[in-house]
Amino acid sequence: MAEKIQQALASVKGYTTRKDEQLPTFQSEEELKRQKRIKLFTYIGIFIVFQIIVMTVFGLTVMKVKTPRVRLGAISVQELTSVPATPSFNTSFTTQIRVKNTNWGPYKFDAGIATFMYQGVPVGQVAIPKSKAGMRSTKKINVEVSLNTDALPSSSTLSNELNSGVLTLTSQAKLTGKVELMLIMKKKKSANMDCTIAFDLSTKTVKSLQCK
Repeated sequence: MAEKIQQALASVKGYTTRKDEQLPTFQSEEELKRQKRIKLFTYIGIFIVFQIIVMTVFGLTVMKVKTPRVRLGAISVQELTSVPATPSFNTSFTTQIRVKNTNWGPYKFDAGIATFMYQGVPVGQVAIPKSKAGMRSTKKINVEVSLNTDALPSSSTLSNELNSGVLTLTSQAKLTGKVELMLIMKKKKSANMDCTIAFDLSTKTVKSLQCK
């Protein structure tokens, strides 16, 4: 009889133990599900923040349209003569019209004209053909330039400058065109050139070339 009672107690005790062991297991499964949900929401939040950062950087870099730059390249003088007494000069040289495009899309521009001047008075021009500067690249257009004083009025300033041995000219140009981004967006942009050229009359070379 005593053995039966002990077996019954042991059976009840085992049931209680198994029941108590199952409860923590149930709670840990719920906790695991809760942690998974937290991780999921965290990953979603990180992904959204990452997308916002990517779109912001994309908008500030790739989609930002910058104005292309137009500059003169190195000048190779073919002929340079001057007569201070007249005063007059003639010069011919080769150079490059450089259209620098720093955008993430091509810059297509219309034909234009580069004008060379002495103290604001034109002494010659060169045509710039219609062309395209590729994405983040520089379009180089070779040109031959001939300048003379036929259109200049008599000037004591020019005579003094020729006597000094240095002739200073300026060159200006304006190109109009469009920057194309992602094959869908086109933005009108005008590129301007403003260069100053100083010729050394004694050596018949270019002393300095500055563009802005």
